[in-house]
Amino acid sequence: MSSSSKKKTTFAKMNREIAVRERRIQKQAKKDARKLASAAGADAPSATLEEESAPGDGLPAATGERDE
Repeated sequence: MSSSSKKKTTFAKMNREIAVRERRIQKQAKKDARKLASAAGADAPSATLEEESAPGDGLPAATGERDE
């Protein structure tokens, strides 16, 4: 019996490839958002980085409490 000559992709490699794809999607979304913001007009005031990253950005607080 001959062994299969097809090489198998490991889960680690698949996870790396997925992460790369997700980063590319996020980067493209940010790029599109910048284009839309600039297309909206230069007269509109742009938000600063501090205003965009608010303390309640959707991440759970690290208080040690669990939501059950």
